[in-house]
Amino acid sequence: MSEKRRTARASERAGRLTRRELIELGAGALAAFAWPRPSRAALALDVSGLLERSGFVYVSPLKSDGSESSCHGEVWYGWLDGDVVLITSQTSWKARALARGLERTRIWVGDHGRVGPVLGSGDAFRKGPSFEARAHASGDAALLEHLLATYRRKYPNEIGSWESRMRSGFESGERVLIRYTPV
Repeated sequence: MSEKRRTARASERAGRLTRRELIELGAGALAAFAWPRPSRAALALDVSGLLERSGFVYVSPLKSDGSESSCHGEVWYGWLDGDVVLITSQTSWKARALARGLERTRIWVGDHGRVGPVLGSGDAFRKGPSFEARAHASGDAALLEHLLATYRRKYPNEIGSWESRMRSGFESGERVLIRYTPV
């Protein structure tokens, strides 16, 4: 079989090639067909590890010109399936920014204290690792349950007074579940 014909056959059956066919087609075919390409941005290992351990992230929506919003805050979150996930009030600045179409977001990871002038300058979080993400609202009740299970592990002393409000707020539409996917 000619190389050209073999390549055409390989393209038609991309997901069903045998190992022998891949070897015959060469290294380029291995790269193209053998392994799925990642669909998400790869985060630095230190950021991924910190997302597994940290109690807080700091979120700032990005304006259409790419500059940061003046709203920043430390928030509870879950690092679920490669996304930062949180639940917040529909009236919060995070939800309002998303409703206005501001999907791009900068996220800092770690516990760097409160944001705001009450306890100093409040911008220590800027020294921590950060990444950009794209926000989108989710109506997935199973994702909410996964997030609440994560909150019960991460915030065992605090979640008792918040869980029922989060669940009922999600059901009523008063709260929104937001996924931040790294870009």
